[in-house]
Amino acid sequence: MAENRQLCIGLAINTTWMKGAGWRRPDSDIEKLDTIDYYIDLAKMAEQAKLDFLFKADYLYVGPQMLGDAVSFGSVDPTLMFSAIARETERIGLVTTISTTFNPPFIVARQLQSLHWLSNGRAGWNIVTSIEGAENFGDAPMPSPQERYAKAKEFIEVVRKLWDSYPREAIVMDRETGIFTDRDKVTPINHSGEFFSVKGPLTMPAHASGSIPFFQAGASDTGRDFASSVADAIFAAMPDIESGVELRSDLRKRAEEHGRNPDAVKVLPGLYFFLGETREEAEELHKVAHANLSTERRLASLKFVLGMEASHLALNQRITADMLPDPNLPVRSRTHAELLRRFITKYEPTLQEVLARPEVVGSAHWVSVGTVDDVLADIIERYEAGAIDGFIALPGGSEKSMNIFFEQLMPKLVEKGLFKREYAGATLREHLGIQ
Repeated sequence: MAENRQLCIGLAINTTWMKGAGWRRPDSDIEKLDTIDYYIDLAKMAEQAKLDFLFKADYLYVGPQMLGDAVSFGSVDPTLMFSAIARETERIGLVTTISTTFNPPFIVARQLQSLHWLSNGRAGWNIVTSIEGAENFGDAPMPSPQERYAKAKEFIEVVRKLWDSYPREAIVMDRETGIFTDRDKVTPINHSGEFFSVKGPLTMPAHASGSIPFFQAGASDTGRDFASSVADAIFAAMPDIESGVELRSDLRKRAEEHGRNPDAVKVLPGLYFFLGETREEAEELHKVAHANLSTERRLASLKFVLGMEASHLALNQRITADMLPDPNLPVRSRTHAELLRRFITKYEPTLQEVLARPEVVGSAHWVSVGTVDDVLADIIERYEAGAIDGFIALPGGSEKSMNIFFEQLMPKLVEKGLFKREYAGATLREHLGIQ
C-alpha cells in the first residue's frame, strides 16, 4: 500500500438504493424524492463525512426500462440541482453531467463557470458523449462513437478557450482610475473547427480557484484514449478486480503517452454496495433489489448489451467465445459489451452466470455485498492491488445500507488511514490533489 496515499471518495445521488423493489419498503422515503430538500439532506450527510464530491448522472431520453416498476422521477438537470445544493454546503465538490453531443460549447462553458462561482470553486464536469437521445435533438441518427469522441475533443478545446478568454485577472476594480475591467485581457477565441464555430469571449470571468476538474467514464479503446488525455478522474466500469487492475494500468500508461503525470488521473469505479448488520441481511437486500428482473428481462438486457440472442439456450448451457456475435454490431454501450465479452472469453460461464453479471442486471459496477468488514476488506483488496484510487459510492438496497456506510464504514476507512479526518481544502481541485 502506497504511503500517504488516501482514497478519493464521492457519492452518487441518483437514488440507487431504491432500485428494484427497494422503493416499496416502508422506510424508503420515496415520497420525498420529488423535493430538493431530500437531496440537500444527502449532500449535508456526505459533507459531514468529509466526502470529496457529489456526483449525478443524467439522461436525455426516457426509455421503457425507466417506466413501470422502475424508480425514476425523470432526470432533473443536475447542474440546476447542484446550484441549489451549493447554497446549503461549503466544502463538498459538485460534479454535474453534461453531454458534448447535444449541447453548444458556449452554453456549457457558461453553465459550468456559473456553478463554479455559485459554489465558490467546487464544480466538476462529468463529460459524456451520450449513447441515446438523438431523437430529442432533431432527425439525425445517433453519431458513431468515433464521431462523438472527435466532437467531444473539439468541444473541450472550445470550452477551455472560452474559460481562458475572460481570465480572473481581467477584473481590476481600480477605484482611483475608474477602471473595472482590463479590456486587453478579455479576448475573443475566434474558433473555427470541424464541428464548432465560436467567436467568444465568454460572458463571465474565470473563478479564482482555477479551472474546473474533468470526469469521464469511457472504457472502450477510444474512450480510454480520450479519458486519459483530458480527465482528472475516471468513473470506471470495473465489475471485477482483474479488469480494474488492467484498466488503471492502461489509463496511467496512456496518460504518460499524452505527456501527463499518471498520478494526475484518478480511477474511481462505482462501488454498488449492499450493507447489512449480517451477511444474510445484505444478501437479502441484493436479492430484493434485483427481484423484478425476470429471466425474460435479463435475456432482453443481454441482447441489448451484447447483441446476443440467447432465449433458445438452456440456463446451464456454457457460453463460449465462438458463440459471441460480431463485435461491430451496434450496441447500447461498447464499454459494457467489451467487459462482458472478456468475461465470457476467459471463463466460459453458463448462461445463468452471464445473466447475473453486473453488465446485464446493472451497468458493470463493482458490486460488494455483506457486512461493514466484508465491504471494507473488498475496498482494501482492490486498493492494494492497484485497481483503484478511490470510488464513487452507489448505496444499494435501502437507506439503512447507506446509513451504515456513513456511520460505520467511513469511520473505519478513516481509522485505517485510508481516508481523511478533515477537509484540507475548500475546492474540488484541492480535494482531488490538482496542483
